[in-house]
Amino acid sequence: MADTVTLLRGALDALVLKALTWGPTHGYGVARWIESVTDDALRIEEGSLYPALYRIERRGWIESEWGVSDTGRKARFYRLTPAGRAQLKAETHNFTRFARAIFKAFDATPDAA
Repeated sequence: MADTVTLLRGALDALVLKALTWGPTHGYGVARWIESVTDDALRIEEGSLYPALYRIERRGWIESEWGVSDTGRKARFYRLTPAGRAQLKAETHNFTRFARAIFKAFDATPDAA
């Protein structure tokens, strides 16, 4: 079970980093981007998103500062750092390898084994 949690956390971290390649935004903007590009297949709850943002920031992959949202509310805006761009590149490579391996297993037929 721990591997599943780690995989999901890693996938969420990578998705957050990818969302921030579009420019600085607040947590709600990150969640909306993920939902939008996945046609609402992935919905990120606040209880998962904000711990991920804090964790990623502690690792130096993103930076944040307070600002005002489009609705006039005070919000913390996150931006990708050079270290975050490098991490996203590594995560994309690793996740792509993982996904290809899973699809290869799903595509296997009894005759091919």
